[in-house]
Amino acid sequence: VQLQASGGGLVQAGGSLRLSCATSGLIFSNYNMGWFRQAPGKGREFVASISRSISWNGPTTNYADSVTGRFAISRDNARNTVYLRMNSLKPEDTGVYYCAASGGTYYRRPADFDSWGQGTQVTVSS
Repeated sequence: VQLQASGGGLVQAGGSLRLSCATSGLIFSNYNMGWFRQAPGKGREFVASISRSISWNGPTTNYADSVTGRFAISRDNARNTVYLRMNSLKPEDTGVYYCAASGGTYYRRPADFDSWGQGTQVTVSS
């Protein structure tokens, strides 16, 4: 299983970025996917998650309170890729962003996820 995150960079406060996480070696549509971030000196923090697409009205999404209304997670099962659109970025959004895959029932805590990407750096300047 491989997860390859990309799309990070340096952006001014108020700007936008879109992160991508391309996966291989797994049946992507069977996995719940998540994004986490880690700021220097801090632990890994949940950002957003999206469920496997098993319901008639599409996958379920969840967000950390700090990003609700600014970030949007989505998935493209045909491309085996999950995205994180980040708008109205703030300096406190700075960190390394990781994508992760969960084959189990739960997909909120880092321990719920089986596989992790290598991370992509996001830096938001004030």
